Amino acid sequence: MSELVSTVAFIGLGAMGAPMAENLVRRQFRVRGFDMREAARQALEAAGGAGAASAAMAAEGVDALVLMVVNAAQARAVLFEAGALKALAPRACVILMATCPPADTEAIAAEVMASGRHFVDAPVSGGVNGARNATLTIMVGAPQESFARAKPVLDALGDKVFHVGEKPGQGATVKTVNQLLCGVHIAAAAEALSLAEKAGIDGRLLFEILGGSAASSWMLKDRGPRMQEAEPGVASAVDIFVKDLSIVLDAGRSARAALPLAAAAHQMFLAASGLGHGARDDSQVVRAYRALNARPANDA
Repeated sequence: MSELVSTVAFIGLGAMGAPMAENLVRRQFRVRGFDMREAARQALEAAGGAGAASAAMAAEGVDALVLMVVNAAQARAVLFEAGALKALAPRACVILMATCPPADTEAIAAEVMASGRHFVDAPVSGGVNGARNATLTIMVGAPQESFARAKPVLDALGDKVFHVGEKPGQGATVKTVNQLLCGVHIAAAAEALSLAEKAGIDGRLLFEILGGSAASSWMLKDRGPRMQEAEPGVASAVDIFVKDLSIVLDAGRSARAALPLAAAAHQMFLAASGLGHGARDDSQVVRAYRALNARPANDA
């Protein structure tokens, strides 16, 4: 482990953040974590870390601060309103791992770096399983010195760490493209299933066939079986893709890039959320297709 970083504050001990923090503990980092939920702090303590009563207390004097929060607004609140940035060691490294718009990431980075701290833009892909198994894909936008300082932490969290550029915001841009493809692939799998179901074809057989064909994708093989379950466990929620595809579309508008497939996928996730399924697993976007393709009342 690098001598540069030994103490880590971890903010956001949710479905992904909790196992990520525990992986840092296993790699012999001294981890102090904060989450609004006391049960999450207690779980970290049971794993060998330390719970903190506030974000600022978690960040007090540490070498690195990992932010695994919901969005850029929460990151700003932790850093600038809750006082976590001021509590850090003078040359500490702030590692933002949430999915945020590139412009917001750049703005946060500028404020952090103005304080003399390092900033590493490092969003992740891989979901809950990747977080548990330390097999996340991590896309990093940061100056080389900052990247090198953060790399021992990143290596403890993922096995595919890519330095995509020297500027904060570039990691967020790659994650935005990643989420475009993920969202479209899930929606496309749901659309395919809805057509098969309408034609009376067994969905499980369909995905068995397609999973070994040229039509396959990682998302089809992962989410397809969950579309067949009445209440699958939540690996990533429908509302996550409502948010992430909104970021994708905002990036498209900023770049004057037409993204019609992303827009259509966003509408289906939004429809599923509007039907009350926002907290369900993102595979349940299929419920919006099923609602669209429901048998007419006079056919019942």
